[in-house]
Amino acid sequence: MHFTTITTIRSLTTSLALVLATAPLGCSGSEAADAEALNARDVHTVENASFDMVLPVSGELAAQQQVEIRNKLETRAVITEIVAEGTRVSKGDVVVKLAREEIIDKGKDAKDKVNTTQSTAVAAQQALAIKQGEKQSELDKADVAVKIAQLALEGWEKGEVVNKRQQLSLATETAGINLDRLKGRFEESSKLVKQGYIAKDEFEKDRIAMIEADAKVKQAALDLEVYEKYQFFQDEAKKKSDLEQSRAERSRVEEKFNAELVKAQADVESANFQLQSTKDRLANLEAQLVNTTLTAPIDGLVVYATSIDSSNGGRGGGDAQPPQVGTELKPNELVVLLPDTSKMVANLKVSEALSGRIKNGQSVTVFSDAMPNQPISGAVTSVSVLAAAGGWRDPNRREYTVKSSLDTDPSLGLKPAMRCKAEILLGRVDDALSVPVQAIFRQGPVAFVYVGDGGSFAQRQVELGRASELFIEVTKGLIAGDQVLLREPKSFEIGAKLDQSVFETMNNASAGSGSPTSPRAPITNATPSSGAPQATPGEGRGGRGGRPRGDDASKQPAVTP
Repeated sequence: MHFTTITTIRSLTTSLALVLATAPLGCSGSEAADAEALNARDVHTVENASFDMVLPVSGELAAQQQVEIRNKLETRAVITEIVAEGTRVSKGDVVVKLAREEIIDKGKDAKDKVNTTQSTAVAAQQALAIKQGEKQSELDKADVAVKIAQLALEGWEKGEVVNKRQQLSLATETAGINLDRLKGRFEESSKLVKQGYIAKDEFEKDRIAMIEADAKVKQAALDLEVYEKYQFFQDEAKKKSDLEQSRAERSRVEEKFNAELVKAQADVESANFQLQSTKDRLANLEAQLVNTTLTAPIDGLVVYATSIDSSNGGRGGGDAQPPQVGTELKPNELVVLLPDTSKMVANLKVSEALSGRIKNGQSVTVFSDAMPNQPISGAVTSVSVLAAAGGWRDPNRREYTVKSSLDTDPSLGLKPAMRCKAEILLGRVDDALSVPVQAIFRQGPVAFVYVGDGGSFAQRQVELGRASELFIEVTKGLIAGDQVLLREPKSFEIGAKLDQSVFETMNNASAGSGSPTSPRAPITNATPSSGAPQATPGEGRGGRGGRPRGDDASKQPAVTP
């Protein structure tokens, strides 16, 4: 992997060829001597060179895999044992033990409750079965009563009615025949009594018998009429009513037992629900009992949560007390973090302007603050989707987090939250005409350099291409061998300036295209190869270009791939 260091600026110490022969008019001898010394020190010979496009950033180390160990108890949790912070544990090792006596007592009560509710559930189920049996028995009885009433109706219609009508018809017919017979006998007796063959008393008997027979004929006819008009309908209504009453009684029996079965079923469901609730409670307590012993799910380094709060300025601050024997924990409270230090990553902060140039797979070299002379190689694995604000100190700053995997050796002893600096290799420029970034100046959208011109320096407009934090490619305006000034010249050193029309033309073009024309706006150019917009570092008189140190690492130069 290629990365730029300050020692690569070989041309900064070798460009001593240009020496002013005479001092400009109007300057003293001491000023001429100063100018000669400064020019010998601050000029650079333009040449083709290769350089890495490296983006210096800063951030902190983190474990690629980190597991939280939290208090899983729902009840009061008190630490009885805890592993010392900084201890390296293996998967399955006990990290924290919590008091368990209270949970054991609650478990015993829960078991008793399960037995009680189980008995209640069995009793409710048996009561339901009894009700179901009673219902079926009573319905069978009601069905028999309905069947009997139905058979009685059918028997009456097909038996009693027919028989009654036959009896009445027979009585009517018999009475008529008997009346005809007695009428004949009376007529015969009338003749015999007149002839004196029979006594008058015998004649009267025959007449009485005839009258009785006539009355029986009328009675039989009346009985038949009364039956057909009244008795038949009365008997029919009674039989049908008996059938309807038996059917209604069956419905009442069914509705009654249905209501009782609904209640019995509800009792069963309630008892089963209470039983399941008590079983769940018991299972939960058994799980809680298991959770009184917290083991390590992975190999890792024991870090107390209070240490994380303190380092991040959390609510505990520096006064946060580490967990110890007797410490009472809240439900789901974070107790210990287990980072796997065998696989580390670097969380690097990149400014919003440069985040789009970071791609997965780009090489990264990391230097931890704990071991600044030990380079650690890695590669970009991801760039955060959203930017983080700079906070109250710099609310306008937006930074993206670049995550980089590291090829770490566990023997290095790296730990999470260690501060680090890194260099992200965006690409390499091979054999291109380039100058140090200090040589680039600008006014609005116009980029220019100061080129040696006899005994002074002249402004020359240039077009820029790719850049690193130290060097920048010049695509137009310079040729190999030109001498450029690495600092802003003094007034007496300037021999010629660009025509003002150049700045006005560029400003107008920038205004028409929507480009910024402010003196502090970045210069954008397109490289001949890719056509992508490029940004030149430095503004005004240009920076000195070196790699940022400490907090300055966040103020990254505009590096263009």
